[in-house]
Amino acid sequence: MTYSQTGISPARIAFVQSGWHREIVDRCRLSFLAEMGKRGFSEADIDFFEVTGAFEIPLHAKLLAKTGKYAAVVAAGLVVDGGIYRHEFVAQAVITALMQVQLETEVPVISAVLTPHHFHSHAEHQQFFLEHFVVKGAEAATACADTLAKVRQLKRMAGNPARGDAVNAVEPAANAEARPVLV
Repeated sequence: MTYSQTGISPARIAFVQSGWHREIVDRCRLSFLAEMGKRGFSEADIDFFEVTGAFEIPLHAKLLAKTGKYAAVVAAGLVVDGGIYRHEFVAQAVITALMQVQLETEVPVISAVLTPHHFHSHAEHQQFFLEHFVVKGAEAATACADTLAKVRQLKRMAGNPARGDAVNAVEPAANAEARPVLV
């Protein structure tokens, strides 16, 4: 069942992406948008934000989550070894901060911020990551829609309605009732 079939207006989603390696990261955004469309969301339900690099994503994610306007925030970026700094440290800081944002705000944050072991700008690597980010965008959309439905269900079970109507606007997946929920 898609959200449009439920008769309930879908929640707003913020999508924050880094500007570095835009041609690759854009593929994630476009794939995310296409998959969310299959799930009943329209582009009008999703607000897009671009920041300079991946390091800037967590602050924007937190500020967006704190507005109460968004039921979820999706982050997309590619952190690569540029030979000057240890990219693992940047990637770890970003992922840790994104987790902290969702724990502090109770707004789901879906990460499509990736860091390869080795990235080279030659055609073979470029092509691989162009295709890989299409997959990651679809996976982020699936995770986003599923997480929104499950968070809504958990908040109903706890008798703790979400702040505002953002999460309440999302209807649980058709088969969510059939699966046990582990708390």
